[in-house]
Amino acid sequence: MREIVLDTETTGFEPGEGDRIVEIGAVELFNHLPTGKTYHQYINPLRPMPNAAFEVHGLGDDFLRGFPVFKDIAQAFLDFIGDAKLVIHNAAFDMKFLNHELNAVGLPIIPMARATDTLLIARKKFPGSPASLDALCRRFGVNNSAREKHGALLDSEILAEVYLELVGGRQPDFGLNPAAQSNTSGTNQSDADWRPRPRTTPLAPRLSQAEAEAHAAFVEKMGEAAIWKKRL
Repeated sequence: MREIVLDTETTGFEPGEGDRIVEIGAVELFNHLPTGKTYHQYINPLRPMPNAAFEVHGLGDDFLRGFPVFKDIAQAFLDFIGDAKLVIHNAAFDMKFLNHELNAVGLPIIPMARATDTLLIARKKFPGSPASLDALCRRFGVNNSAREKHGALLDSEILAEVYLELVGGRQPDFGLNPAAQSNTSGTNQSDADWRPRPRTTPLAPRLSQAEAEAHAAFVEKMGEAAIWKKRL
């Protein structure tokens, strides 16, 4: 299962009032594990940066002026996300901006159904508790010390850690990384069909003979009701 954890930075809150995306960051997950693949792009919004937005992310007019406009990076962005599920904190905000930009350059918009909103997950899982990204970092012990200002790629990397905690930890289904496994299995099996396999060479027992005998004697003292004597 491929997922893209995504974040944007913008000039404001309303694309319909002229606000634009100025940064996109994204992190790829496969079966709830980071693959190391990321996407990061600064974007020239072709408009002045309001002071309020600058205070949030620190991206000013002089810095952004040398970067491409959205239409020049749109296809590369779409190629990176492919048809993956998008994981976004407060998805309605980012999706509103992404679809406004895509529509403006004549590209298909992204269905809202593709977005998993970690803000909604957190509010449902911890009702009444703060659900900001910083609050969730504190709850799960995720290090966000580098987050002096908002940044799309850094926030995506942090959100990826938070998301994995929200869905039950780094390996909620107790699987191993299919990509890594396929590199060592020596088979042509696809990632989608991968399943854990028994070890070709069993691990040597770590229980000594003396420990085994002591355990057997202990069980014997417990009588026939001992759980170790029952067949499951």
